[in-house]
Amino acid sequence: MNYENILTVSQNGLTTITINRPSKLNALNKVTIEELHNAFDAADKDAETKVIIITGAGDKAFVAGADISEFANFSVENGGKLAANGQELLFDFVENLSTPVIAAVNGFALGGGLELAMAAHFRVASDNAKMGLPEVSLGVIPGYGGTQRLPQLVGKGRAMELVMTAGMIDAKTAKDYGLVNHVVSQEELIPLAEKIASKIKRNSSVAISKAIKAVNANYKDGINGFDVEIEQFGNCFGTEDFKEGTTAFLEKRKADFPGK
Repeated sequence: MNYENILTVSQNGLTTITINRPSKLNALNKVTIEELHNAFDAADKDAETKVIIITGAGDKAFVAGADISEFANFSVENGGKLAANGQELLFDFVENLSTPVIAAVNGFALGGGLELAMAAHFRVASDNAKMGLPEVSLGVIPGYGGTQRLPQLVGKGRAMELVMTAGMIDAKTAKDYGLVNHVVSQEELIPLAEKIASKIKRNSSVAISKAIKAVNANYKDGINGFDVEIEQFGNCFGTEDFKEGTTAFLEKRKADFPGK
């Protein structure tokens, strides 16, 4: 599929999605959000894709935020719809994807950019990365899940400070906070993400998808994550991947998971 604002490359079980608006610091507008949804959906449905990497074009920004010009004149009703539609179409969609998503954060990840990175299953960053939620400096609050995911990742107090000050943190601080898992140079960023992806690809994609459901359940109101874990654990026993994994272990050989 041809896209206006993103690039996708799929090979060796890995799909890399690159937001390609460098002149706008890869800001998220309506078209880009829709294209990202379609690209993530296509990758998730592709049986060959075992891991997805999301990153930004150029060396300045992952995503520097939302395209403010699109909603500066919105009404209360339109503002609510903007947040609801965006969360459903992209941010919640990515978080609940059955295929693992790694955010490779290069440069600025602000506002909607940080919210997109936080929706990924985990994050790695280049040492020039800057992250923050500056929305209150514009008279609004984060609307794409930032007020929910940031406290889950860094704790309530740190999240409150970042939101209230509209400030930015550097990559080292983000790692210290637990917001990103690894920090490397710009040149090493994608190779690191690919190295981690290669480790993920060795394992059962079916089991990984069930693990994602179980982990996410812990953060959903009204859902007992332990119950979901028990259910998903039991479901694993009915998969071909479980049969292959246990058989390979007993036969002392490397498993060749069919992904079923």
